[in-house]
Amino acid sequence: MAEAAPLRRTPRPDSAAYLAVIRVVGVGGGGLNAVNRMIEAGISQVEFIAVNTDIQQLKTCEAPVKVHIGRELTQGLGSGADPEVGRQAAEEASDQIKHVLRGSDMVFIAAGEGGGTGSGAAPVVSRIAREVGALAVGIVTLPFRFEGTRRRAQADDGVDQLRAACDTVIVIPNDRLLE
Repeated sequence: MAEAAPLRRTPRPDSAAYLAVIRVVGVGGGGLNAVNRMIEAGISQVEFIAVNTDIQQLKTCEAPVKVHIGRELTQGLGSGADPEVGRQAAEEASDQIKHVLRGSDMVFIAAGEGGGTGSGAAPVVSRIAREVGALAVGIVTLPFRFEGTRRRAQADDGVDQLRAACDTVIVIPNDRLLE
């Protein structure tokens, strides 16, 4: 996947104010969906980055910067709903992730919890964001009740791991969308 040079912002000539470098990273299928919706909504002044194990899904994302993780581990397929595979995939690509996050002031990590890549890789992305000096904010969704207890247990574990890696985490239960 093509990698863009890190976004650099400089103050306007008529202003001494610094413009913060803000990046939104969609991790896994749910995160990529969120990034696509933000791009379609016309959100600007942020750089969008897509991170996924599934190469086909990554190609459909509108984010200008894409990081294919787990290239060797998953052979371009998804993580099989296994958070450990998602975590290992992100660790395998940690240098690439660090490269695209370098220079960030704030990084929003968007993911759907309960699957493999979002639950497993999002905490790794957050840890790397903090390592490069950025404020890391997780924004995640929880699975619908009808998706089962196994998926919910993976989601709860993923949220706990993300909380340990982020400065703050916003959790949105998908069931609220039905109300």
